[in-house]
Amino acid sequence: MFDNLTDRLSSTLKKLKGQARLTEDNIKDTLREVRMALLEADVALPVVNDFIESVKQGALGQEVQSSLTPGQAMIKLVQAELVKVMGEANEGLNLKAVPPAVILMAGLQGAGKTTTVAKLGRWLKENQKKKVGVVSADVYRPAAIKQLETLANDLSLDFFPSDISQQPVDIAINAIEAAKRKFLDVIIIDTAGRLHIDDDMMGEIKALHAAINPIETLFVVDSMTGQDAAITAKAFNDALPLTGVILTKADGDARGGAALSIRHITGKPIKFIGMGEKTDALEPFHPDRLASRILDMGDMLSLIEDIERKVDKEKAEKLVRKIQKGKSFDFEDFREQLQQMQSMGGIGAMLDKLPGIKSVPQEMKDQINDKMLARQIAVICSMTPQERRHPDLIKGNRKKRIALGSGQELQDVNRLLKQFLMMQKMMKKMKGGNMTNMMRGAKSNIRGLRR
Repeated sequence: MFDNLTDRLSSTLKKLKGQARLTEDNIKDTLREVRMALLEADVALPVVNDFIESVKQGALGQEVQSSLTPGQAMIKLVQAELVKVMGEANEGLNLKAVPPAVILMAGLQGAGKTTTVAKLGRWLKENQKKKVGVVSADVYRPAAIKQLETLANDLSLDFFPSDISQQPVDIAINAIEAAKRKFLDVIIIDTAGRLHIDDDMMGEIKALHAAINPIETLFVVDSMTGQDAAITAKAFNDALPLTGVILTKADGDARGGAALSIRHITGKPIKFIGMGEKTDALEPFHPDRLASRILDMGDMLSLIEDIERKVDKEKAEKLVRKIQKGKSFDFEDFREQLQQMQSMGGIGAMLDKLPGIKSVPQEMKDQINDKMLARQIAVICSMTPQERRHPDLIKGNRKKRIALGSGQELQDVNRLLKQFLMMQKMMKKMKGGNMTNMMRGAKSNIRGLRR
């Protein structure tokens, strides 16, 4: 995510290393390169101009603190300005309404709106413990109704049927009434994709908004459209009273122009960011965390929250108790660990949140991928239950049989055994405490360091 911007900013700010202090000359050179990096990231020009001016005012004449090098001082200023541009802090959904709270989704065709409706429904159900209903008012694309029904069924969300012969206003009103009878907390209304220059379509969604008076009106926009996303969001905001934006496909956006332009141009907060195709790949938008990731400083808080949310705590605690009792970590345990990593979105999603990951050589990162994870699980599944419980048995012909059974090479089996032994040694060193307390402690330490 935002790889190009991260690479440019990181290399630019590193050039200040070795300087005794921030001077007008080295600030001028650095900011020239920061400006180019932002423009290449497709950040809107007014945003770039204000950004550079703010950093310049903060840096000129600043004496470097004894604990900071000039490079660190400039990184601190750039990070603070990135946070400011994107909105200071996460702004959550306002659901303070007589149930059901109505959320209206708007956006262009192809932005991933229908999938985002399902993702948001899942997020509200799992993280806010809300009873959620969804309905499609897209009467121009019959597949959209079926798509939302399929997603809702998969996620156990209440789906309210609709038909292309109905009017969007009637669909929405009927669904809201049905949601009241079912005592739902939230209903999310999907709408047809439309262009802001299409007067008829914009008139339709204005009438829909007026009829249902939603507490949240969210604009769903493709991150990869860059500053055009901000311009389109502003045009929609001029027609509809938007309450926020959801950025989709951010995992495939190497630039970052949309994330850095939307708040400045529209005045509306980015509330969520889509980080993949799976229905759990929706994250609350935290400007401070994203700024850290852009500057290759990682996002450990989000990583820890992912672990807390997606890891099976019962299995994790069971493993801790097993190790504390002096029992050996075996391949059954190792397979569970690998499967837990898959449930968190795979290795790629985790690596993206680690500090300094951009400086790791690409060939090394290529060796650590989600396909490797699946191959390792296949090798373990090719072992007998006895071999998984007693790894010392795996020698000679057993290795060959496991390789053949999993469709892997003998060297893949050897590599996995070596990795397993390292994990086994690490587990032996693990002492007191449980998984939940470890996670809480880590979060507290990180927040303490940020203050």
